[in-house]
Amino acid sequence: MNLNTSSNLETRSLLDELCNFDKKGLFDLGHPLLNRILESFIKAAGIGAAQAVSREAFFTAIEGNGANSSGLSAEASSAKKNQLPGLRGENSNKSLEAMVMSTGKESLQWGVAAGLYSGLTYGLKEARGAHDWKNSAVAGAITGATLALTLDDSTHEQVVQCAITGAAISTAANILTGIF
Repeated sequence: MNLNTSSNLETRSLLDELCNFDKKGLFDLGHPLLNRILESFIKAAGIGAAQAVSREAFFTAIEGNGANSSGLSAEASSAKKNQLPGLRGENSNKSLEAMVMSTGKESLQWGVAAGLYSGLTYGLKEARGAHDWKNSAVAGAITGATLALTLDDSTHEQVVQCAITGAAISTAANILTGIF
């Protein structure tokens, strides 16, 4: 009977852990900042991978139906040409390798953006003692500039434009969070 009681307690504690998953988080690295950065990175990287794979599946399905790129809008056909240029390999291994490389790169970009933004907002909140639009603007600007630097041929203008866009989007999101 002692064994059953011990097993029941272990099961209950596992069940409690699963129920409290949202409260504790996915990782415990010993510091809330590190936990937040890693969790944001992992979650966003998964979203980036799913987005890259679904986009490739869409374009593969379009080509598999016999539709040519003239069946797509000009924007969609140019997006396909620019997003995954190595997928026109001689065999499926090259195509698969190109898709995995592209998915990995996009996952990394999404993860870096989310981890950096989350870490910066948390750090600024702790340093300033307030969580307001200013923290969001600074974190968005730094994150936007960093993302622009991950592009293949980034220019100074693109870095500035992405920094301004990141600041504007994150500030708007922060302000709208209080309204809705």
